[in-house]
Amino acid sequence: MKAVDGVDFEIRRGETLGLVGESGCGKSTLGRTLLALERATEGSIVYNGTDVTTLSGTELKEWRKNAQMVFQDPESSLNDRMTVGEIIREPLDAHDWKTMNDRRERVLDLLSAVGLPDKHYFRYPHQFSGGQRQRIGIARALALEPDFLVLDEPVSALDVSVQAKIISLLEDLQEEFNLTYLLIAHDLSVVRYISDRVAVMYLGKIMEMGEAEELFTDASNPYTQSLLSAIPEPDPTETSRRITLSGTPPSPSDAPPGCNLSTRCPAKIKPEAYANLDSDLWNAIEQFREVVRERARITLSTSDRVRRRFDRFERFDDIEESMADTFDDLEVPERVDEQIRTAVEMVKRGRPTEAQEHLYDEFASVCDREPPEMHKVSASGRYSYCHRHTDEYEDVGPVITRRADSE
Repeated sequence: MKAVDGVDFEIRRGETLGLVGESGCGKSTLGRTLLALERATEGSIVYNGTDVTTLSGTELKEWRKNAQMVFQDPESSLNDRMTVGEIIREPLDAHDWKTMNDRRERVLDLLSAVGLPDKHYFRYPHQFSGGQRQRIGIARALALEPDFLVLDEPVSALDVSVQAKIISLLEDLQEEFNLTYLLIAHDLSVVRYISDRVAVMYLGKIMEMGEAEELFTDASNPYTQSLLSAIPEPDPTETSRRITLSGTPPSPSDAPPGCNLSTRCPAKIKPEAYANLDSDLWNAIEQFREVVRERARITLSTSDRVRRRFDRFERFDDIEESMADTFDDLEVPERVDEQIRTAVEMVKRGRPTEAQEHLYDEFASVCDREPPEMHKVSASGRYSYCHRHTDEYEDVGPVITRRADSE
């Protein structure tokens, strides 16, 4: 299983790189890996010419002065048995930073920097609100004067008004201490506001990366377009089309062999044999393939396997209803109908994996079979992970757009 798969990017000194994507795509794992909280199994993480993945012991401890993390949950990331002063001072104690008096003065300076009074030094985390606890976490992360901070959902657990204060604080601290941020977040409006560049992640892969404003206004990757279409439109007169991805993300332990988005992509390339197939019918085929994939993920009980052996399996008989619902009111060519019905019979016999393979052999395109490359899609250096950006496939059909008039 690869939680982070072939991710390759640079973070420039002094900038904020936003990292977005749906839950489970590997954002937090990537951030923790950059700080060596998770061990990278392959590749390198280079900071000022030093490969962090090769460090251990004293060298790794020394490097950690340069990179710290603000954790997602401001409640569970603070020890309730320690005072605020002890929590912020803990990194200084661990690295034997100067004298005890110097450490205490450093903690008081940090409290002031994050907008908390000196009297909070001897209080405990449970005495603070969520926003105040997040300020304490930020102060702790700044204790050793790092250059780089991973901000893992720093405002997701806070009220909107408190979010604004924390974001302003992060911007002020970045300017004051010349910090570099990797901002991991779900809130796209926050990412757009604070980030210089944005990377969009799905199932362990970077799907698109570029300047923030350009990416938000002119996304090139189908997954980015779908993600941005989920942003609520404040103008009630504005018409928009919600691009919904069908099905659920595959398990990282069983990722598609081609493009990671191939099982859900709304702009998937058709195979050559079906290049002229009606778009509605093609979408129906993809939806039915997802239904079969869901059946294939179900673990059969011992009694189910016995019934299957004696051709008395009935658990998946509802597959015919699913087929009827999916292809209702569509004109299905004889060849397509034959392949779909063959798969239905396989599923009814308790062989959904064989049905999945049958549909793959018949309907798989380049998106299913070959992983794409990162292609440069703008003069500013924006990159997108999609086959449609190659000369061979750029004209195979319309690419979805983020905004369109709705019927």
